[in-house]
Amino acid sequence: MTRTKAILIDITKCIGCRSCEQACKQIHGFPMQTEAKLSATALTVVEDHGDRFLRKMCMNCQEPACASVCLVGALKKTELGPVTYEASKCIGCRYCIVACPFNVPRYEWSKLVPFVKKCDMCYARQVKGEQPACVEACPVQASIVGWRDEILEEAQRRIVLDSKYVKHIYGSEEAGGTSVFFISDVPFEKLGLGEVSNQPVPVLSANALGDVPTVVLVGGSLLASLYWITNRRKQVALSEPQEAASGTAGKSERG
Repeated sequence: MTRTKAILIDITKCIGCRSCEQACKQIHGFPMQTEAKLSATALTVVEDHGDRFLRKMCMNCQEPACASVCLVGALKKTELGPVTYEASKCIGCRYCIVACPFNVPRYEWSKLVPFVKKCDMCYARQVKGEQPACVEACPVQASIVGWRDEILEEAQRRIVLDSKYVKHIYGSEEAGGTSVFFISDVPFEKLGLGEVSNQPVPVLSANALGDVPTVVLVGGSLLASLYWITNRRKQVALSEPQEAASGTAGKSERG
């Protein structure tokens, strides 16, 4: 079996400095606002829960629901572990947003040409042997990255040896398992990490989609057609002034 990468976030170590958040914004060219906002311009966000802090980011599931419902393959699970997004393929159906059990993908509603935004664990950096920006920026090692099996072992070691931890690794079973794990000394629900079925979501979505294959196929084809028509109209609109200008210049030369 191919080994994949994973991130462990230890809630007890996080000091709420938001260095991870700022590093993420910087590397992706997002606005460096000081106030944390879970929006399309933040792939990882630090939430304040009293005296505890929680990083919200894509869980990069082992069997991602977002990728399973994507009609055009814009989202895919890589061999290294992260779930990547290819904007050039996206048709804007937003099925991924509905399917995600963790409510992660964000849509750029305010933009003329919107795309979906989600964390991919800095896949491009990891391919080159570098750490995700958020992990690298953490001054207290509240998050670490490594091979998934080894990260799970480290998380298990911590919660067994120290009685302060809740005896569960969030992400180890949820949605069939993820590539981002949390360990905490307070109940996960108090941090906004809701209860998620242990069954991989693609199994559930596949059963649902199996009941309406015609609707899905027709709907997908219609969305793709609308996307092509919209872009074609833009191309025609842009080319008309250029053609008119060329025609005028040609008449002047002949005159």
